[in-house]
Amino acid sequence: MLSETVLDRMQSPDEFRYERKVVVYGMTMHEVESIVKSHPAIFTERHFPRYINNIYLDTLNMSNYLDNVDGLSTRLKVRVRWYGNLFGFVENPVLEFKTKRGLIGGKICFPLKSFCLDNKYSLEKQQEIFKEANIPEILIEYLKALRFTLLNRYYRKYFESSDHSFRITIDSGMEYYRLESSNNSFNERKVDYHSCILELKYSRENEDFSESFFNYFPFRLTKCSKYASGVENLYY
Repeated sequence: MLSETVLDRMQSPDEFRYERKVVVYGMTMHEVESIVKSHPAIFTERHFPRYINNIYLDTLNMSNYLDNVDGLSTRLKVRVRWYGNLFGFVENPVLEFKTKRGLIGGKICFPLKSFCLDNKYSLEKQQEIFKEANIPEILIEYLKALRFTLLNRYYRKYFESSDHSFRITIDSGMEYYRLESSNNSFNERKVDYHSCILELKYSRENEDFSESFFNYFPFRLTKCSKYASGVENLYY
């Protein structure tokens, strides 16, 4: 795994936040949204809804996935993220190193040049894009050892409490595609239109209020990783 010390040097403590998730079954996004808006903290939308797309990379032995499944306190996910259309010309993609230490998460981001996601897209091309970006050499070396594992997509809505202390996102319409190093037809696909993922995000200074805050929701906090779910749906 990429050295924790390397990642720690690139992040300040202020960049980390708590991230608590709930998987909601049998309810539409509209129903979940109504529950969020009825919370006494008075949640309102803070951003236009949008589609989020991710390409995940992992080691040959899938160590990032296995660390998540094994419940290790320190975990890492590496992904290329963009918004809007899934296929075709990809504008403003970003490489993200998403770190997790217990319930606290953070990420380091690097802008990438645009590319085209089609059947000619390959790991070799993506590695060239990494080399041309302003990414520290130690991370470039780590990226060279990774392979494609998963392409996913979902629809996200954003909410914020009236005092700006808590944020909530609701994700729905999850789609997962198996991703090989080259020659992808994107035909191996799984979808989940029957669940939503609600995520509560807040800073460390609000840790003491989080449990009472969440008690207003009729949901149970659960462990949830879209990356792990996608891998399990497509590979196992």
